[in-house]
Amino acid sequence: MEHNLAVGLDIGTTKIVAMIGRKNEYGKVEILGIGRSKSLGVHRGVVNNITQTIQSIQQAVQEAEAAAGMKIENVTVGIAGQHIRSLQHSDYITRANSETVIDDDDIDRLINQVHKLVMLPGEEIIHVLPQEYKVDGQAEIKEPIGMYGGRLEANFHVVVGQVSSIRNIGRCVKSSGLNLEGITLEPLASANAVLSQEEKEAGVALIDIGGGTTDLAIFRDGIIRHTAVIPFGGNVITEDIKEGCSIIEKQAELLKIKFGSAWPGENKDNEIVSIPGLRGREPKEITLKNLSKIIHARVVEIVEQVYVEIKNYGHEEQKKKLIAGIVLTGGGAQLKHLKQLVEYITGMDTRIGYPNEHLAGDSDDEITSPLYATAVGLVLDGLKRHERRRVEQQEEVIEEETPVVEDAAEILTEEQQEQPEPQPVKERRSFLDKLTERVKDFLDNAE
Repeated sequence: MEHNLAVGLDIGTTKIVAMIGRKNEYGKVEILGIGRSKSLGVHRGVVNNITQTIQSIQQAVQEAEAAAGMKIENVTVGIAGQHIRSLQHSDYITRANSETVIDDDDIDRLINQVHKLVMLPGEEIIHVLPQEYKVDGQAEIKEPIGMYGGRLEANFHVVVGQVSSIRNIGRCVKSSGLNLEGITLEPLASANAVLSQEEKEAGVALIDIGGGTTDLAIFRDGIIRHTAVIPFGGNVITEDIKEGCSIIEKQAELLKIKFGSAWPGENKDNEIVSIPGLRGREPKEITLKNLSKIIHARVVEIVEQVYVEIKNYGHEEQKKKLIAGIVLTGGGAQLKHLKQLVEYITGMDTRIGYPNEHLAGDSDDEITSPLYATAVGLVLDGLKRHERRRVEQQEEVIEEETPVVEDAAEILTEEQQEQPEPQPVKERRSFLDKLTERVKDFLDNAE
């Protein structure tokens, strides 16, 4: 597969989406093909039926292949689910020689130290995200590379998840005949698709309301500060409508999409919708006011739980204020009047996030729906991974071609020796890349 092509596979609770994207000459992403299927083997973001999940993945992939007229081999997959949790942790290392400048190796050593944290049984660290660094007690350093210092310290945002759940996803992908190229945390993927750099700098909370889970990612000063996965989503709203109105799930889902509103005051008492009865039974009449009361109660619960997480991050402190407010995305963000309700509960500016930030201008309206935010984000992530690999390969070629000059140090004057050449910043391999490799190894050896 060419390097400017990538495939995102979003394994959700209600739907599985395979999306093929390519970078055009303007650096924007063109979506070549998209396939979606009903997700049958996933509950609250976690695979609970391998066979059904494999069938759903294959169906989505075949649809995307047919639309794009090409074969899919490698995919970037998102992970979410109720098993994901995050914590704050600070750690430090003491450097042997404070006369030399801090380099990548020092930071890797510090990050690897965080990986030695003792977790609950079955849990593993998925992501270690440095927040800010301290060098010899000097705080608020964004990038310590190139500085002198003996003690390097950092605050980390650590994301933890159940390793068995991640392996199960890997298993489903591999058994579908695909190659697992990368793993990404879904809230991060959605954030890349719908947030602008300015919002990430100013401070913003991204709320991705899916079918089984609601993901939260908080950014400030361009850095991710907090992530959380809340085990409720659009499905519990459908479930409540089903119970409250005594109708079947399919009808409840349609009612929610067509007539649902998060704000009960909107509907008049005399607005009624009639639902056909089962097998010759009398049709049921449901008032829209009742419908939105049921939806409102559940949505308030979800939003309040998310708001608790935003408060846990410290939004109420002056220094941590989220100036850009809240961005809602995911299928659940399409619920009418949700934006107004979220603003009412949290008092924060809110907008609906459409994943058109990096897409080519002529993209289909369907693709720019909040429903596909995660899939678009996964495609972006795959493209970024390819770009990084290409840069690394180029560097290797350059290194091989560079002739070695013996005793070059003697030729340079002392002054020239002291000033290191400014090197291009090489992106550090994220822990997710390492995790992907570990999951791949595990699957290869488990066969």
